[in-house]
Amino acid sequence: MKLVTGLLLINLGTPDAPTTPAVRRYLREFLSDPRVIDINPVGRALLLNLVILPFRPAKSAAAYRKVWDTDYGSPLMMHSKALAVSVQQQLGSTWQVELAMRYGSPSIAAGLEKLRGCTRIVVLPLFPQYAASSTATAVARTMELATATWDVAPLDIVPAFHADSKFLDAFAVVAKPALAEARADHVLFSFHGLPERQIKKSGDAGCLASPTCCDRRDPPKNCYRAQCFATARGLATRLGIAEGTYTVCFQSRLGRTPWITPHTDVEIEVLAKAGHKRLAVFCPAFVADCLETLEEIGIRAKEQWQAAGGEELVLVPSLNATPAWVDAVCAIAERHAAKTVEA
Repeated sequence: MKLVTGLLLINLGTPDAPTTPAVRRYLREFLSDPRVIDINPVGRALLLNLVILPFRPAKSAAAYRKVWDTDYGSPLMMHSKALAVSVQQQLGSTWQVELAMRYGSPSIAAGLEKLRGCTRIVVLPLFPQYAASSTATAVARTMELATATWDVAPLDIVPAFHADSKFLDAFAVVAKPALAEARADHVLFSFHGLPERQIKKSGDAGCLASPTCCDRRDPPKNCYRAQCFATARGLATRLGIAEGTYTVCFQSRLGRTPWITPHTDVEIEVLAKAGHKRLAVFCPAFVADCLETLEEIGIRAKEQWQAAGGEELVLVPSLNATPAWVDAVCAIAERHAAKTVEA
């Protein structure tokens, strides 16, 4: 009997189409998750059904249409599928690779069903930095589904890989030509933002205690903001970006509750007023280009930068399905499969 190891790659998800109904379905599933909107159930239901779903789907659908590919669909889905195919080809027949999305399709349930019969399964949430609203919810859903079956395959969950050398090396390979072309006088490392309350719930007692608390070289195990700073330091070192010539910031904030700072849109204004003209922007919280990179940064942030007096904003491409990232994913998967065997 041939022994096959399963690899389940999990990304966040995407609507099935850039239409208001499709986006509404996706947002309903996504924002109903108590790890995403972490308030009491009644408040979450009221916020979702009275404030968000009546208005946001149309706006988001319009944004998706700006980056949607008529042949391949959403960029996130296109790049994620290409990654899964390339990883399967490289790992070979002793592995079975499946792609799943935490929200939408292909679902985690469908991915686990396809991997039924594998001797063990390596689960790789494609989120470099840990957050309850990404990594934890993907892992929790996977465990819920996997343990509901009569026979449970051994699972190995790959933790956040914000400082993994293969991940950082792959991003540096992708970034070098973009930086050379950009000739930037400043660099932004723009990560997805989170409400401050979620950082405090997942981190340790010192989280957000001071403006410099995330500069520590040994970030708390589950502190998203500290892990973002660690990723930025790792990339800056590899790319020769000197301290003082880059800023770590956070995008995509919503609502009135405090979100982690500094904010990307605010920093863009500050840098433009300081006389900077050419800006390069990394988005290292994402391993695939998506709405938040291509539309939020590549279109809206670029327009904001130029309106504020800047000349050029260059979006550094994400990892997508580049050979260096395929190599890194294979190495991470094989490393964790070997740990499972040793255990």
